[in-house]
Amino acid sequence: MRALCWQGVNDLSVERVPDPRIVNAQDAIVKVDLTTTCGSDLHLLGGYIPAMRAGDVIGHEFLGEIVEVGTEVRRHKIGDRVVVASIIGCGRCWYCENDMWSACDNSNTEPAFTDMIYGQTISGIYGYSHITGGYRGSHAQYVRVPFADFGAFSVPDGVSDMDALFCSDAAPTGWMGADLGGVKPGDVVAVWGCGGVGQMAARAAMLLGAERVIAIDRYPERMMMTERHVGAETLDYTRTDVVAELKERSGGRGPDVCIEAVGLEAHSTGPQRLYDRAKQRMGLQLDRPAAVREAIYACRKGGSVFVLGVFAGLVDKFPLGAMMNKGLTVRGAQQHGQRYIPKLLDLVRKGELRTAHMATHTMPLEQAPRGYDMFKNKKDGCVRAVFRPWA
Repeated sequence: MRALCWQGVNDLSVERVPDPRIVNAQDAIVKVDLTTTCGSDLHLLGGYIPAMRAGDVIGHEFLGEIVEVGTEVRRHKIGDRVVVASIIGCGRCWYCENDMWSACDNSNTEPAFTDMIYGQTISGIYGYSHITGGYRGSHAQYVRVPFADFGAFSVPDGVSDMDALFCSDAAPTGWMGADLGGVKPGDVVAVWGCGGVGQMAARAAMLLGAERVIAIDRYPERMMMTERHVGAETLDYTRTDVVAELKERSGGRGPDVCIEAVGLEAHSTGPQRLYDRAKQRMGLQLDRPAAVREAIYACRKGGSVFVLGVFAGLVDKFPLGAMMNKGLTVRGAQQHGQRYIPKLLDLVRKGELRTAHMATHTMPLEQAPRGYDMFKNKKDGCVRAVFRPWA
């Protein structure tokens, strides 16, 4: 089959690789119809995520048709149209049973990496290096789906492929930030980032009853998309003092909930931008935490900060004093997709959640390296590039 392979830093190519096969009785094989780029994939391209190997197939957000099932698969059959959670969960360990799917004990087949880096094992993830199991990703014609009864979800009639696609990762990730961030009716919510996940976090906050939602970015096309399709306010962080402006828009207190949806390559202005980039390039910190810092300073006393963006390791100048003395609750996680995907598909079916607008560029898999270049460098207003492996 054809697949998009990581060959090195900023080096992608479409190659022929072996077709996947059933390995365990709980597996399914999915023929991929749509698969999309994600901001966290850019961390792989930039070399920030460890344990990548030349030839690894990347991609983790996808939709397709089941073409083969293992003997113990009970909830799906050949021919089902499914969206698949980017996180792989066994469905049976303590964490999965308590809806903390990205903490699954059993799906990461190479646990030594995260045991060493984080002190405990995290779940497997499609196409996201060998620290999360070395699974082949979704930018391919076929994907093996382990624990298919728990990770694949049938798409309801009346929901288009493109709308369902983003229920694989962007929509549940964003919803998790608003949900576990504790958004409640009447809140003021700030979201850092107007990419796919940021837009979905903003929409989730609105659906959970937030009185005011403000999204922060610097790209005009992403901000206009957020205003038009999500209905949130926006702020350009290059043109204003974000902390002061958020306080002004929240009765002088600051937002009740701050959601960071940027990750380890966060941009910023002023001296901290030069500081963070220099420290990262010298290997003195792994991640650039500018958006997390700003969220902590902006959040009202006693408020909540949720970190959705992917971080790999250590950061410098984390404002622990501000967090502690302001009485903040700070949480983060890889997405617990299995917890949210059925609800989100239903919201899409009812017309309460829109996602298809994020697919600004659609192309054959053979053009995926160009798609990633457009996505990474924000060319032609690219918010998400979507690949059709069979086009």
